[in-house]
Amino acid sequence: MNPQGERWTAEQVLALAPDAASRTAGGKLAAHGTWSGAGAHGQAVWGLCSGSGSKPYQTVVDLNGPGYRCSCPSRKFPCKHALGLLLLWTSGEGGVPAGGEPPEWAEQWLGDRRERAGKLAAGARDGGPGPGGGTGDAAGKGGSGAAADPEAARRRAERRAERIAAGATELERRLADLLRDGLASADRAGYGAWDETAARMIDAQAPGLEARVRELAAIPSSGPGWPARLLEECALAHLLNQGFLQLDRLPEQLAATTRTRVGLTTPVAELLATEEAIRDRWLVLGRQDGTDGRLTTRRIWLRGERTHRMALLLSFSTPGQSPELALPTGLVLDADLAYYPAARPLRATIGARHGEAAGAAPPPAPPAAEGCEGSGVPEGCDVETALAAYGAALGEDPWLDGWPVVLADVVPVPGDDGWQLADGRSGSALPVDPRCAGRTDLWRLMAISGGGPVTVFGECGHRGFSPITTWDPTPVSLIGTAAQGGTR
Repeated sequence: MNPQGERWTAEQVLALAPDAASRTAGGKLAAHGTWSGAGAHGQAVWGLCSGSGSKPYQTVVDLNGPGYRCSCPSRKFPCKHALGLLLLWTSGEGGVPAGGEPPEWAEQWLGDRRERAGKLAAGARDGGPGPGGGTGDAAGKGGSGAAADPEAARRRAERRAERIAAGATELERRLADLLRDGLASADRAGYGAWDETAARMIDAQAPGLEARVRELAAIPSSGPGWPARLLEECALAHLLNQGFLQLDRLPEQLAATTRTRVGLTTPVAELLATEEAIRDRWLVLGRQDGTDGRLTTRRIWLRGERTHRMALLLSFSTPGQSPELALPTGLVLDADLAYYPAARPLRATIGARHGEAAGAAPPPAPPAAEGCEGSGVPEGCDVETALAAYGAALGEDPWLDGWPVVLADVVPVPGDDGWQLADGRSGSALPVDPRCAGRTDLWRLMAISGGGPVTVFGECGHRGFSPITTWDPTPVSLIGTAAQGGTR
């Protein structure tokens, strides 16, 4: 249910699908004859789906999360049966009737989830992570409860820091060689030298530096102006190397940002135990999946109704699997978030989730004008405010690719020099990132606007604005299938 007690829309359900094949298969299963014993009560939806075997698949969904369980052998989350059940549920009482109690097999799983959520909330109140620590990806998974040896952990951290420092030094030599030979040499050298450097960053256990090397390798011959872009990225890589090599000279929060950028992140259990838990009603603004061929990364953006803080949740999976964290755009999640230390905190992880799983009442929601308009469209800002927010964030984190903002009353305008989002109130305009130019979603945005102002959520970056979600008046994803193929 959404905050108004209404069922989700079909588009919100399809946004949970791990891939296009699951969306198609789930749609085929959203038929009355496929399901028996289907029902919904509170935040639970359940049903039995007939399959090729003698026994139907038992499928149950906890909307407070959401979370899924199905007796099918699929390793996708959610599986096609969960998607089909939810799509049938969106059709109303005629699809999945409300009322009644869940069957025993569904109630047992739902009860286990409530118990885990309660323990996690108790652990957060007591200053600890609670059982399992929680990754924000799957409540109740992970964690052995055994206390680690602090001295052994310190020695491991020191050894890894030494390896990363060696990797940063190696990358500095590679950059110096490149600049000495001239940027044109990067075009002639091909990928081989970069692949070797990236492999050394992997050996150094510095995934952040490896990602920088991969970005550098992709720039030569990537279009007009590539030498300038290569020089910019070289400068950022040099800045990151020097920042890590002189970490003790940096302010605490900037040092935390630098550690994160090279690939040193705080373990989730430690984060939940040491960082302040911020409880709010978090509106899911958008979602984007990307893959580099070895890892699928899901990015989910939230904004607090009371605090107005932005948050970014990350979830990962190996190729062929979908990340477990699945929050549909438009969902309002009553939960605690803990932010990773940074000069400008943005990435967070979910701690305790409230609502039906916890008895405490959430903080009062703000008036509609302050957090979310009555239609469900979030409040936004003008172009100048968005640029100021990005500039302030960039001043604290020079490696920032983009900053999430909600633009209000902007008009999408195509042109010979690319797309723009025009602000009729101030007369200013924000260019759309050229990397978005090939998306048919921009034309969809224009069709939704009908030439009038719309609200758009996305990231404001140095190459322009990357649209992610608009409202019509329900959320509409602007991330096309082609755009899901790679991270930004």
